[in-house]
Amino acid sequence: MRRNWKWLVGLGLAAVVCAACSTEESAAYKYFVYVTNANSGKISAYSMNGNTGSLGVVAGSPFAAGTEPRSVAVDPTGQFLFVANYFSDNVSAYAIDAATGALTAVAGSPFAAGFGPFAVAVEPSGKFAYVANADGGDVWPYSIDPDTGALAPYGALAAAAGIHPSSVTVDPSGRFLYVANEYSGNISAYSINISSGELTAIPGSPFATAGYPKTVAVDPSGQFAYAANNTSRNISAFAIDAVTGALTVVAGSPYTAGTDPVSVAVDPSGLFAYASNWGSSNVSAYSINATTGALAAIAGSPYAAGSGPSAIAVDPSGKFVYVANYWSDDVSAFSLNSATGALAELSGSTYAAEDGGHPSSIVVVRIQQ
Repeated sequence: MRRNWKWLVGLGLAAVVCAACSTEESAAYKYFVYVTNANSGKISAYSMNGNTGSLGVVAGSPFAAGTEPRSVAVDPTGQFLFVANYFSDNVSAYAIDAATGALTAVAGSPFAAGFGPFAVAVEPSGKFAYVANADGGDVWPYSIDPDTGALAPYGALAAAAGIHPSSVTVDPSGRFLYVANEYSGNISAYSINISSGELTAIPGSPFATAGYPKTVAVDPSGQFAYAANNTSRNISAFAIDAVTGALTVVAGSPYTAGTDPVSVAVDPSGLFAYASNWGSSNVSAYSINATTGALAAIAGSPYAAGSGPSAIAVDPSGKFVYVANYWSDDVSAFSLNSATGALAELSGSTYAAEDGGHPSSIVVVRIQQ
């Protein structure tokens, strides 16, 4: 039955958006971090210092969302933000103020979703958004109005997934979509019609993981996918077929994580992966073999985070890592060593979210001014 999943921990989506990215950092860019608070139904917004990684609260934060927001995503242009509201059965959409990071509800928001929307993702062209409905066991595609950010659902094209789909991600090419089915122990894979946004199941889908996958992430090259398996305490690694999108288990997979890993993220260079471990309140760090996709633990891993780290994100410059901590109601911040992948806690690195809000997902956006 549907509401039996309310006890579940935060979604832990690993989301990173780079709007108008450049290889050089410049004062022409602004960074913002957005965190959904599942218990309070609000979004905490922060400005991020691109040099130090420190966070400052955006004026007007927190911003109202629906009931139990579980996932947040930003379109590639950095103009619009979308939030999946689990208990409201809808998706909130916002325009982002490029100068301040403040959020303004898009006309018509919230937009109806399926039964228990738990995750949302936007494909690289910014034309379509996809919502995984945990209680409905399906995925809804939406078109995104490029001027307003309004969503138009393709309800008739809802794609069946597994039991309790809890995470959704699109590969960098925008051709393939992957859904972590937490209670099925597998990943559903779809090809995307780049014209209509329609989804078609990839032959061989769903693909078994080594446990109950809470989230799935694809590396920047589009060659590999990684799933955080909550109950089995490990990370599954897959090679992605560049033609079909099918998944093949990487030799050596799965890889040991901490207690109850719920979120996984890959840095923009594709050299490192990070998993937030809900039960052990820390972050596991791995180097990625660029040829095989295999993971190897980084010296010094795991790194202490707050209580119940439910989501993790690497900023688009690859310099900082942020963790949303569900039980301690805050955000941990780390610097990322680009040579080794090691993390170092930033001075004064714990940033308060809402008291009792329970942060459930996090996204970082870089916007050209």
